[in-house]
Amino acid sequence: MIFESQKMRLSTVVTKFCNENNDCYVCRDLNSSNGSLYTVIIVHQHDIVKNILEVFRVADKEAKNECLIDSFTVFGGHCLVFPYRKERPLSDFYAGDAYKLSVCEDICISTILSCISSKIPYPLLYLILSQGELNLTSENTVYLSYAVDMSELDAARGEKECTVECAKILLKLLESKADQKAISYQLLEKKVGNKSYDRFTDLYRDITIAAVGGRKSSIFTKIKAWFRNNSDRIFGVLFWICLMLGIFALSILLSRLILGNGSWLRLLFNNFKIIGTENLAK
Repeated sequence: MIFESQKMRLSTVVTKFCNENNDCYVCRDLNSSNGSLYTVIIVHQHDIVKNILEVFRVADKEAKNECLIDSFTVFGGHCLVFPYRKERPLSDFYAGDAYKLSVCEDICISTILSCISSKIPYPLLYLILSQGELNLTSENTVYLSYAVDMSELDAARGEKECTVECAKILLKLLESKADQKAISYQLLEKKVGNKSYDRFTDLYRDITIAAVGGRKSSIFTKIKAWFRNNSDRIFGVLFWICLMLGIFALSILLSRLILGNGSWLRLLFNNFKIIGTENLAK
């Protein structure tokens, strides 16, 4: 199957799903020399299309739409083209029981940052979060994908709803650390229950502060920190030691040049061993 616009010619590679509301495919752009892949959603219902177009119209005005690559009418429906990256579902690859608390918290922080930096309209971001379109790299960073059911799109969803939904996901990620009395888990449990979060920056602040506060520094880390904090003083002491050693070495060299074998060291330490014809060293 091929979907064609003025700038793209998309050929189906994989069918993700099909339902009465919208279909989802992974497509290759035949107009691209490198065969780039895209997530392509075909929406069938006109009322859903109208809702989607309004969401992206508002997002364009707010400069919060860098995800929609192309949008055009096709086969009596509407085609939406998004970036594609091979999926590595967070739900499949996250091993909370096997991870240290610090690793779990780092993955939580990466999840928040991926939402903040995504430039995705909040109604679509809410679908991505609520439908589990989160992926985990082998380096434990999180990225988003777009294979969502558009029938659940609600133009009224804003940052607050997205942040609360993200917080619920993080709480689930940290659930295996509840018995460790993790500060991050306890804080999230309390605030998610109260739906206290309004912005992603608030969620990010809480997790980062809790993560730093809950980690004990190793001896090696403390030693590194001490050297870093006192580096100026240490280099100052080393400079004066090197200067004194340099002067000492230069004085020995000059004394040998001037006094020969009877250097000033011998004058200092051996000058009373021989007095006249008496050798006091015997």
